[in-house]
Amino acid sequence: MVWAAAAHAQAQTPALSSWDTALPAPQLKSSSQLAEQLPAELRDQLPSHIRAEQISGQADINVVLEGGAELRRGDTIIRADRVEYSLPDDTVRAQGNVHINSGGNIYQGTSLKLQVDAFQGDFNEATYQFLATQGHGDAERIEFLDRENSVVHQATYTTCLRDDSASWEPDWMIRAKRITLDRNEDVGVAYGGILEFKGVPILPIPAISFPLSDKRKSGLLPPTIGVDSVSGFEYSQPYYWNIAPNRDATITPAIMSKRGVSLNTEFRYLEPNYDGNLDLQYMPNDKLRDRDRWGYHWRHDTALNSPFGALGLKWNLLRVSDNDYWRDFSRLPGDSSDSRYSDQRLLSSDGRLSWAGGNHRVSLYAQQWQVLQDPEALIAPPFNRMPQLQWSYDTTQWATQGWDVALRADTTRFEADTWYGAKNLANGQRSFAHFAASRPFLLPGGFVTPSVKLQANHYQLSASQTQLDAVNSGYARSRSFAIPTLSLDSGLVFERDTSAFGRSYVQTLEPRAFYTYTPYRDQSMVPLYDTALTDFNFGSIYSSNSYTGYDRIADNNMVTVGLTTRYLDPDDGAEVARLGFAQRYRLENQRVSLGYDKPGTKGWSDILIGGGVNWSKRWSTDAMVQYNQDTHNTTRSSGISLPARKQYAYGQ
Repeated sequence: MVWAAAAHAQAQTPALSSWDTALPAPQLKSSSQLAEQLPAELRDQLPSHIRAEQISGQADINVVLEGGAELRRGDTIIRADRVEYSLPDDTVRAQGNVHINSGGNIYQGTSLKLQVDAFQGDFNEATYQFLATQGHGDAERIEFLDRENSVVHQATYTTCLRDDSASWEPDWMIRAKRITLDRNEDVGVAYGGILEFKGVPILPIPAISFPLSDKRKSGLLPPTIGVDSVSGFEYSQPYYWNIAPNRDATITPAIMSKRGVSLNTEFRYLEPNYDGNLDLQYMPNDKLRDRDRWGYHWRHDTALNSPFGALGLKWNLLRVSDNDYWRDFSRLPGDSSDSRYSDQRLLSSDGRLSWAGGNHRVSLYAQQWQVLQDPEALIAPPFNRMPQLQWSYDTTQWATQGWDVALRADTTRFEADTWYGAKNLANGQRSFAHFAASRPFLLPGGFVTPSVKLQANHYQLSASQTQLDAVNSGYARSRSFAIPTLSLDSGLVFERDTSAFGRSYVQTLEPRAFYTYTPYRDQSMVPLYDTALTDFNFGSIYSSNSYTGYDRIADNNMVTVGLTTRYLDPDDGAEVARLGFAQRYRLENQRVSLGYDKPGTKGWSDILIGGGVNWSKRWSTDAMVQYNQDTHNTTRSSGISLPARKQYAYGQ
């Protein structure tokens, strides 16, 4: 065994021969970093390093270290007030503030007896913490069987991270008479234990196993117990099945005293070219409805590279057995939240096949809705897309020349289910082509962006014109229109150094003016498939269309003016605070509408006033007020606090 010792006295270095006097004398350097794992065959060959204020002993028999004693061999460090090491049996006895670091796993206690290489022994009144999971606890005694196995007596175990507060307690903890820890299999087993939550015992556990790393492990998960007026007493017991590194399943049988038994299964898979998950729910002979109940959700995503281009296939299928499913079950398939309170009655199933090659993108999309109807609150069925064919052209090469260009074409078959027993006369085909081009001019202190858009739509309804006229639908069986839009966006950015609340900032002043013009085209004779009114906010007030979707393009002749000031961090340009206002002035009355909205009128709109503050890296607050200057009333106000994100001023 090779030894190296360090004490207060500096060791004398023997003289070197004449031919190697140019070489530096070898020096022993301590290191605070250890290798996490060392090959077993190298352990017997590793030297031991000792350090203490006082070192005594007999050569090849024993050594006594006192005062800041430390023994280090390979990936193991032992520190204590006093350490006795017996060379013949490779045994350490340590007393007082004993600390062990073995491959990053930390043990601390009062007294230790340990065979170092075999790593066998006992540690009294100890605490422990594992490097891989930060799992930790305390014990009356830790029995080391070898480097990978140990038994912890009268012990606790948790993975909740400890903070510095004196009142800290873990969210959960296992308290057991005995815990065996197998780090080779990364499994711990607690015997005679109790599961505690926030310091309160909630469940006795005769025996339970748990992982010691982030490695998945098959086994029982915590059960769910509940009582309600619909299901009665309910007990569900999930079982996690670790099928393979890239596949797993959670199987959850449940018993409901008033309804019967049910089975939920969630299967997940991950492959190099595809992944997905399948969630199945089945309840045979539900006593509540006197029928079988079922639901499923299947999400799948495939991406392939071929000589002909990139291919993609996705689907998201969601279906349930009946209209009352959302009432009777706490969640829908694929939903981790409690859908009983989210009123999720519109279930979408969709799929997309896509291809990309060169500058071209083509996709074929289909979507079908299941509406869970309530006789007392009927929902108009949304339009299914059966199917939708899209084409777009990648215009990245235009961007390199300073242009922003978009090209897109779309044709979609829209079909809705019957409504009050009558066929939906709005079913039909919509095709459109969309072109947009803009040329931003960036100036040292501002920008100017002229743009032009052109959209051409064509509609062909399934019903005959006679059928449409018979019910005064107002629709034309065939209708086409093309509508151009011109706009000019401009703004200036002024900056100055300032300070507030003892901190330095860069303050900006950003006036902005936006003009847009779209001529009037009558669009009232075509249905509304995917169009709605946009929310009036700081994003939409600088847009050229008042509607989302492609069925209505508002006739606009208006100017929007606004002013924003920001406080920026001078070090990284992150936005600390923001305050702004904006107002729109219409030069003409708007004539296009959805039929249920109020078109804009000539003159000034309501004033938008809004701002935000990033209080810290974690939290920010945004607020907005819509003020009507004619009535001198606040039309609307809103505010929200969110996890903060860095925002930057224009041009940064």
